[in-house]
Amino acid sequence: MIKVTVLTQKSCAFCDDAEALFERLKMEYPLSISFIDLSSPEGHELAVEGGVLFPPGIFLEERLFSDGPPSERKLRSEIERRLCMLKGSSSDH
Repeated sequence: MIKVTVLTQKSCAFCDDAEALFERLKMEYPLSISFIDLSSPEGHELAVEGGVLFPPGIFLEERLFSDGPPSERKLRSEIERRLCMLKGSSSDH
């Protein structure tokens, strides 16, 4: 399972796009997704610590993956790469 955190804000078209994208991706991949409002204390702290310049801020396993308009192609590629790594490490045990 890959942990995904998405920082969003109200009246943000790219944030709406990210939410719709993750609704699709969670049907295909084992993702644990949380959406956090950028204006909340937790969201603000995460944005500052992660270096988010534009919403939405997308974190994979607590590391900033991207901010601004989400790229489905890049997200899919990174999710598949991480899942391959997880499969490889679990077969080593």
